[in-house]
Amino acid sequence: MFLVDSHCHLDSLDYQSLHKNVDDVLEKAAAREVKFCLAVATTLDDYQAMRQLVGDRDNVAFSCGVHPLHQEKAYPIEDLRRLAAEPGVVAMGETGLDYFYTPETKNQQQTSFRYHIQVGRELNKPVIVHTRDARTDTLAILQEEKVMDCGGVLHCFTEDKATAATLLDMGFYISFSGIVTFRNAEALREVARYVPLDRLLIETDSPYLAPVPHRGKENQPAMVRDVAEYMAVLKGVSTEELAAATTRNFSNLFGISLSHL
Repeated sequence: MFLVDSHCHLDSLDYQSLHKNVDDVLEKAAAREVKFCLAVATTLDDYQAMRQLVGDRDNVAFSCGVHPLHQEKAYPIEDLRRLAAEPGVVAMGETGLDYFYTPETKNQQQTSFRYHIQVGRELNKPVIVHTRDARTDTLAILQEEKVMDCGGVLHCFTEDKATAATLLDMGFYISFSGIVTFRNAEALREVARYVPLDRLLIETDSPYLAPVPHRGKENQPAMVRDVAEYMAVLKGVSTEELAAATTRNFSNLFGISLSHL
């Protein structure tokens, strides 16, 4: 079996008390058949620091971008373009809109979101999208900026079925995290049942949102196995089939061959 954690923040894990180093994290993941990770940045400075921390590995790829909650400091689009063009970067983001925590930066968020899609189209790299309390504007900007040209994924999906349908019509992939295992997430489970197997990704978003039965602990890439097992039951397939489908989808979206692993 081959599982991929399609969204984790390797630079934010607890290397003081829980993990010795990145090797330790990846070994724990591999022991549960999680053999590849996409390490996602939240600022351009953090992207560069994360690349130094992780180094060049055949089982980790990178995404480069500025999270909607980190708009306090403006950045030149040229810097985003230059860093996103580096070898090993397979995606833009995470980007998107978050009006729940910082509605006062709405204009900056929208400008940044558009930058990411524009650079994604230039470099032919898909966008990783975060949205919270901003569904209408998120979908509008995706369409206005012609995201269909580069593709993307709505990560850590918590929206409704109608939003999923619109994204699927745009050619998007939809990624589910440990939230789908939470007791009060029945509406989200309905969406998970609805999304076709060939458009599905799974993720941890670690160190956040540890799935049942690990709630309250730090999340880590190894725990994407728990998300996969839960999603397999929802979809009525074996864990092996769910793993094969989501790994194939990841490879197709991000243009990564995983046959060497």
